[in-house]
Amino acid sequence: MAEQVLNGTPSLHLRTLYLFDAAGRTESTLEPQPTDGPSLTLIRGLSKRVWAVGSRVAPGLAEQLDLLAGREPPLEEWRDPPRFAERYRALLGGVLVSGPALEFPDRIDAPEGVILIDDVRVLQRHFPGWTAEEISGRTPMAAVMVDGHAVSLCACARRTGEAAEASLETAEPFRGQGLAERVTAAWAIAVRESGRTPLYSTSWENTASLAVARKLGLTTYAASWSLYQK
Repeated sequence: MAEQVLNGTPSLHLRTLYLFDAAGRTESTLEPQPTDGPSLTLIRGLSKRVWAVGSRVAPGLAEQLDLLAGREPPLEEWRDPPRFAERYRALLGGVLVSGPALEFPDRIDAPEGVILIDDVRVLQRHFPGWTAEEISGRTPMAAVMVDGHAVSLCACARRTGEAAEASLETAEPFRGQGLAERVTAAWAIAVRESGRTPLYSTSWENTASLAVARKLGLTTYAASWSLYQK
């Protein structure tokens, strides 16, 4: 079997996650309803690494972080912490979030029983909180329906002209039935048809999400390590 050619890169992952100011500092997450970005994020692959400092970090401190991050080597093992992890935490504090960035295999089999949706009303029974205004920024959205209501959903967590990151949710009564893998596969196919690269990221602690990635045969291309202010 031919080796898969990786399309995902640390730089692509970074560009898909965040909005940046003119100086290249992280302003917010790149979502229809954005939140503050991290004070520092490092995204490292096996041969390359990129980083970004938050726009709210004081200029002098931001320069220190740039100098340290510029000396970080690429990864040898996906779960390895950064070389200067303790320095970053001493300088910034905050909450650590880390996990793998993954991409889909070259071939994705189309699943049965999944449709694409764009109507917020089919989400309200099992996924309250969605608004009609955010739907256009979340498409494509793949769902399994029961009695006219979505019970498992994969949509775009964030999206650019070149890539999209998956956001996956299954209503509690319907978990453990393999629905998550089906909607995620259908979403990835639809993203590719839109001309974008489908990507999938999660945290090392999210065992359910990691299990979905494993069942779909996703390949890790980078790992992120980010500090968020409390």
